[in-house]
Amino acid sequence: MDDFLLRALLAGAAVALVAGPLGCFIVWRRMAYFGDALAHSALLGIVAGLLLGVAPLAGVAALCVIAAVILARAEADRSGGADSLLGILAHGSLALGLVLLSLMERVRVDLMGWLFGDILAVSDADMAWLWGGAALVLAVLASQWRSLVAAAVDEDLAVVEGHKVARARMVLMLLVALGVAAAMKVVGVMLVSAMLIIPAAAARRLARTPEQMAALAALAGLLAVGLGLGGSWLWDTPSGPSVVTVATALFLLSRTLSRR
Repeated sequence: MDDFLLRALLAGAAVALVAGPLGCFIVWRRMAYFGDALAHSALLGIVAGLLLGVAPLAGVAALCVIAAVILARAEADRSGGADSLLGILAHGSLALGLVLLSLMERVRVDLMGWLFGDILAVSDADMAWLWGGAALVLAVLASQWRSLVAAAVDEDLAVVEGHKVARARMVLMLLVALGVAAAMKVVGVMLVSAMLIIPAAAARRLARTPEQMAALAALAGLLAVGLGLGGSWLWDTPSGPSVVTVATALFLLSRTLSRR
């Protein structure tokens, strides 16, 4: 196997292992648009990283974390303005990122690669970021699992049971932010939410416990990465969209199996 294809498989595996469990919480809490907002904001992080002379993924991670903190505070306020803030943050940051990018005449950026992913161009440095971030996210997720699940089921009941709901909400949004930053290199801005939502939605119909759903979502993501890259290699199709297409096929298959 060529080195670049092996790196692509390993990078996709890191994203799938993180996106599967995190996607379950996005599905349970109906936060699909939150992932979209972070993904659109990430383009501004890419530009910020280039302006500061650091790795673009570092800029993406930093901006996603800042956006997650802002959105978590807006959601906790319960004043009804969280949806509007999501839209403003998503489209405003995307537009600002494109404007700043157009002013950077001496910097060339593969915009299509960031919009739709370029997993075949993953470098050793990107691998370090991806697996380091994946290890951190999974460790925090495991330590906070009970509180996160309780808050996802019923926040009022979770408070009665002694869980710190506000902290769980903030932790979840920060983890999703890091997950979005990691998935950007694989599937890009436009498709990152798909890797969070589709494997989890596919696993939902086949699982009986939250733990089973998280494990099946991660497995579905791994299958989507492996089969999507295989199809991209054989038929010369875009890698990111190929991965998402396979994930969608797995979701349709899960619907068929659950009905039977």
